[in-house]
Amino acid sequence: MGGCNLHLDDNFKRLVKQLGTAINDSLADSKGIADVMDEIRESGYDLFLVLEVTIGFNRRSEEDMAAEPRAAARKNKTEFRLSDDDAQFLRALKIRVEENRK
Repeated sequence: MGGCNLHLDDNFKRLVKQLGTAINDSLADSKGIADVMDEIRESGYDLFLVLEVTIGFNRRSEEDMAAEPRAAARKNKTEFRLSDDDAQFLRALKIRVEENRK
């Protein structure tokens, strides 16, 4: 049989499960999402929300993990670029976007 046998340690599995729970909780606790969903229901529509999350990961080598603190010390600031399409999507979800983007 083809495929890849991937053995994940219990700690990693626990962390991925915690991430899923945190994402679910943040959506469930979002007043903005709840308000919009209520408006849709009040307009006479049945509604259900299904989101798909894809999580990718690679196991880092011991050398990479040892070099990481040195690399982090050299870099003062993490750069994050948000496209206009990304910002528009987030605003549609009622997520505030800081306007002084690059």
